[in-house]
Amino acid sequence: MATQMINVGMAKTVPVALPAAKPPSYQLIDALSAEDQVLLTKLLTEPTDFVDHSEFGKRSTEIKLFGGPAKLVSRSATRFAESADPISDAVAAGERVPALSYEQEAHIFMRFNYSRYRAAEILLEHSGKKLTAPATRRLLAWGHRMLGTRSIIVRLNMPLVLAMAKRTRLTNIDFNEMISEGNMALLRSVEKFDCSRGYKFSTYSCRAILKAFSRVAMRASRYRGQFPTEFDPGMERSDFIETRREVVEEDCVDELKDILSHNRAELSDVERTVIRERFALGWNANGTAPLPKTLEQVGLIIGVTKERVRQIQNNALRKIRHTLEDQYLAA
Repeated sequence: MATQMINVGMAKTVPVALPAAKPPSYQLIDALSAEDQVLLTKLLTEPTDFVDHSEFGKRSTEIKLFGGPAKLVSRSATRFAESADPISDAVAAGERVPALSYEQEAHIFMRFNYSRYRAAEILLEHSGKKLTAPATRRLLAWGHRMLGTRSIIVRLNMPLVLAMAKRTRLTNIDFNEMISEGNMALLRSVEKFDCSRGYKFSTYSCRAILKAFSRVAMRASRYRGQFPTEFDPGMERSDFIETRREVVEEDCVDELKDILSHNRAELSDVERTVIRERFALGWNANGTAPLPKTLEQVGLIIGVTKERVRQIQNNALRKIRHTLEDQYLAA
């Protein structure tokens, strides 16, 4: 069972529990385009509601709104043949459209809600049953009409969001975030607006957009209460620890050189020779830097085995480490 929103009268929406219409056969679904498959899923899974009007039940309404009865372009098409409409054609061509009169605006909203009404009617007829191929094509055609008309309404009124954002002086809020919230409020307003009440859409949507801006301001205020400082990408990952480590390493190298040069670790002559030759400390007689020697090479110099050289080296390094820890790192 699924709940669909069925509007009764011009201002009342009543939720009615109905078995959801079942998808058509897999063969028909596979034959649909990706766009049609997405739209079909949306129509079958999301509640279908519309702002009802007393004219929707009359046969002449479709002719008044669309210029004639709905006819598919071809046998397998999912769109109706559309008659010429000056406003829709101008919006599709990217032309600047003057402010609409109340009658023009009401006509567009009637087209939008009538398309939703017809889509809901098809779904209601197939409650708990599998959609047939003709019903699927007509459902998708009305769905495309609905989306196309909504797109025209939104594109005509998007400058309203920009104008309201500029007039609303919220300096501590990102302007792009305000525009985003305003656009979402505009979309919700299109879904809920009832043109039969005699008001212009801008009167209704402006209040919704201002409420959206207010929600943004409240959310930003709560955020600043938790995070008083503005986000700084440069501070996201501090290199203080790495910099401090490099400074300590440089100081330790200088201190180690001083320990060896003044023999503050009290190394024997053999130990000093092993450390100097193993780690290439100092300079050659010709002014070039020496190369580190292997344990075996150092053993030939002092006349012992390489294993004995390793023992001498480890003992010398232990003395150096203790001296470095006691006299430098401990401070």
